[in-house]
Amino acid sequence: MRMMLQAVVDTEAGNEAIRSGSVAKLVEQMVEQLHPEALYFPAGGGKRTCIAVFDMTDPSQIPAIAEPLFLGANATVTLTPCMNLDDLQRGLAELPPEVTAARP
Repeated sequence: MRMMLQAVVDTEAGNEAIRSGSVAKLVEQMVEQLHPEALYFPAGGGKRTCIAVFDMTDPSQIPAIAEPLFLGANATVTLTPCMNLDDLQRGLAELPPEVTAARP
């Protein structure tokens, strides 16, 4: 299932990860593990943030994905199922007729 990960990094932990060089290793590990189709690094709400879109094949992957971010950056991690345009169009095409029928 396509998932969107958002990791918001604690400022002090992020400062230390930058100073020690561990942030580059953390990002490299995440890329190798997730093979994200998209990866962004905005400053969300004034904090270092990472947004990754990737395919999760099994929920048992959650600890292996989240724990390095918790431990290495004291990050707040959110995982959300998401769709791209193709997924949405396929889903809408599968709606039963009574859902899409015009109402009086």
